[in-house]
Amino acid sequence: MGVIVLLIIVSVVVAGGFLIAFLWSVKTGQMEDDYTPSVRILFDTEVKLTANRAITKKEVNINNHLPK
Repeated sequence: MGVIVLLIIVSVVVAGGFLIAFLWSVKTGQMEDDYTPSVRILFDTEVKLTANRAITKKEVNINNHLPK
């Protein structure tokens, strides 16, 4: 019975810590990024399919500039 009470107390303390961290992040403006989600889709990488795997546009550009 004592272990259950101890676990309940510890879980309430941990939950309180998460609540304090959340409220602090909201108060300091960590949750106010409204711009990034609206333009994230514009910066999607293109994917080329090859016979065995997908190669991103970045990998293709890196491979084109390798010395021969």
